[in-house]
Amino acid sequence: MKTASFPFFYNPAIAKIIENALLEDLGTGDVTTDNLPELSQIQAKAELCVREACTLSGLSMSELCFKRVDSQLEFHPLLQDGSSVKANEVVATVYGSMASILKAERTALNFMQHLSGIATETHRYVEALAGTPSKITNTRKTTPGLRLLEREAVLHGGGSPHRYNLGSCVMLKDNHWKALAPNASGEDALKQAMATLRQRLSHTSKIEIEVDTLDQIALALEFGADIILLDNMSPNQIREAMSIVKGKVILEASGGINLQTVRSYGETGVPYISTSKITLGVPAIDIGLDL
Repeated sequence: MKTASFPFFYNPAIAKIIENALLEDLGTGDVTTDNLPELSQIQAKAELCVREACTLSGLSMSELCFKRVDSQLEFHPLLQDGSSVKANEVVATVYGSMASILKAERTALNFMQHLSGIATETHRYVEALAGTPSKITNTRKTTPGLRLLEREAVLHGGGSPHRYNLGSCVMLKDNHWKALAPNASGEDALKQAMATLRQRLSHTSKIEIEVDTLDQIALALEFGADIILLDNMSPNQIREAMSIVKGKVILEASGGINLQTVRSYGETGVPYISTSKITLGVPAIDIGLDL
C-alpha cells in the first residue's frame, strides 16, 4: 500500500520530535561509544532489516534520526513508507562512521518499529473491509506527542485521516450541550448549542454531532449536522441509521469496533468507521540493524 510521502523534511514539528527522542537517549552522551574513539574512524555499512512481514512506516523518520546524529551519514532507502515488506527484507542501508551509526540506531529503529506496527494493523482493517464502501479511520487516542507520526502511519496502512486535533472540526458531544443547558430537554439543549455554533463559526466549518440513540439522528438532521457520529451502535442499528439519513449527511460508526467485528460494520455501507485499535496498544514490528 504505497502513499504519497508526508513532508517530513523541513517540518519543525518533526524536528522537535526527533530532538526530544535523541535527547532522551543521547542527552548525557554514549559512554560506551565515546570511550572507544577508534569507532569514529571506522567506516561501516549497516542494513535495516525487517524480521517479519509488515506494512512499512517510519522509514523517513529513521533517515532523519541518522542524519541528525551525523549529517555525513549516507542513508539509502530501498523501499518507501507504505510498502508491503516480506520477512527478512532489507529496507535501507546506512554508510558512514560506525560511532554515529551506533548512536542513532536505537532511536531510528524505535520509530520504525512502532510506526510500522500501526501501519500493519491498519492494513489488516483495510483488508477486512475489502469489497465494502467503508473506510477505516483513526481517533485522537494516540501516544502523546506522536500523533502526527501515528496519523501518518495510519495513512501508510491504507487508512483515512480523521480530524487531527480539537481545532480541526467541531465535534459536538452530549456533554457539550448538556453542560450548556443542564435543565433543558435534550432537544432544546442541542438546538441551543447548534444555534450558538452556527452564529459563531465560519460558513466553511463543518459540524459533527455524536448520537447514541436512533431518536437523536432526526434531531441532528433537523439542526443542521454535516456529519453524524453513531456511537456504540450495533450493525443493525447502523443500517437503520442509514435508512433514516438517506445520504443527506456523512455517517461515521465508532465505539467497540475491532478487527473481528469491523467487517460486519462495513457490510452496512456506513462510509466511515473509526477505531482506536489501530493506534493504541499495537505490537511493534521486529526490525534490526545488521552490520
